[in-house]
Amino acid sequence: MVAGYGPKGAALMRIAIFDYAVAPTNAIGRCHLYMLEALQREHDFTVFSIRFENPNPELIRWVRIPAPTRPGALVFLAFHFLAPLYYWWHRLRQGTRFDLVQLVGSDMSFGDVSYAQFCNRTYLVRHWKQSGARGLRRVFCWLSHWLRALAEPSVYRRAQHIIVPSLGLARELRAEYPFVADKIYVLPNPVDTGQMRRPCDFDRKRLREQLGLAPEDVALAFVALGHYERKGLPLLMQALAQLRDRHAKLVIVGGRAGLVETYRQRGERMGLHGRMVFTGMQRDVRPYLWAADGFAFPSHYEAFPLVALEAAAAALPLVVTPLNGVEEFLIHGGNGILVERSVEGVCRGLSRLLEMSPQARREMGAHAQRDVARYDTSHFIAGWRKFYGELREAQGQVCTEACGERVGRQ
Repeated sequence: MVAGYGPKGAALMRIAIFDYAVAPTNAIGRCHLYMLEALQREHDFTVFSIRFENPNPELIRWVRIPAPTRPGALVFLAFHFLAPLYYWWHRLRQGTRFDLVQLVGSDMSFGDVSYAQFCNRTYLVRHWKQSGARGLRRVFCWLSHWLRALAEPSVYRRAQHIIVPSLGLARELRAEYPFVADKIYVLPNPVDTGQMRRPCDFDRKRLREQLGLAPEDVALAFVALGHYERKGLPLLMQALAQLRDRHAKLVIVGGRAGLVETYRQRGERMGLHGRMVFTGMQRDVRPYLWAADGFAFPSHYEAFPLVALEAAAAALPLVVTPLNGVEEFLIHGGNGILVERSVEGVCRGLSRLLEMSPQARREMGAHAQRDVARYDTSHFIAGWRKFYGELREAQGQVCTEACGERVGRQ
């Protein structure tokens, strides 16, 4: 059953999107927002989410799921229970049938398309011991990944298509779940390269002064909404403590107040007073990237390090560990520096960046900005348009064949 016709006369599909937070401050939600904004007139979308910053309420419906937003394990359980109930209630009340149900990873028990951004089983088996999380945060974090890993096999068996952002994640899913091999569609996450470019009128000097940075300081940006341990902040702090260059400064963007305070105190104990600047959660991270001289991200595991590519689009040279998505982009010594995932490896990478002249760092950043152009949002939207178009054609063909069979029997 289709909803109508698009601007070019093509049949619209009714698509249900299930995602906790469809908002600019959420990495996966931001991807969905880009897609929804671009394709809202080509298909009929209904978003089932806890939080949704709807770009066009007249065209895109929102069914709010009244679930908590933290901790992750509780969010997963609540959404798994409540989302199907609200989905079926919406169908009964509105008389709506969807052509496609799309979810994120294994965050709901059923769906036609899984937009997977993580392989939780791989992470727990291969990377968890190196995460460095402590105390209750470690318990809740492990439980969140364990629950998702537990659900992955059944969700991926039911899904007809699995969309992933990198070749590396595709390999991991095929290795863990061989039955998904023919279901995977690689679609890199989008980088709004135009929005990430530093404006000519941006007052870089003023922001650096506000951050307490001196003109001779080399500021290294680190951006993470949370999960500091997995994303490598402890490695960065240990490496920074070993560096003799007192002008090397770390600007940490993102993180809730409690997490920020924990790491601020840890930095003090490590003798990093005055060498670390915490900005807390920021709706717009771009000014902090524009104020920096480089971007450091020694993460233990990522499906697609979107923030690193956004830093590249902001013309920053990268210091990163081997990650899914990085292998398809980074040219060691060209647009960034690839480092071993250890304190010594990160220290060597930072030292190399610090030893470069300001001009050499700018040239490396310019190469990064040029190379990241292939991840622009236009390519991302074209990928979704092609994917939905192929599904629409396949559904139409199945419908035509089914109608033909019925006529033949009659």
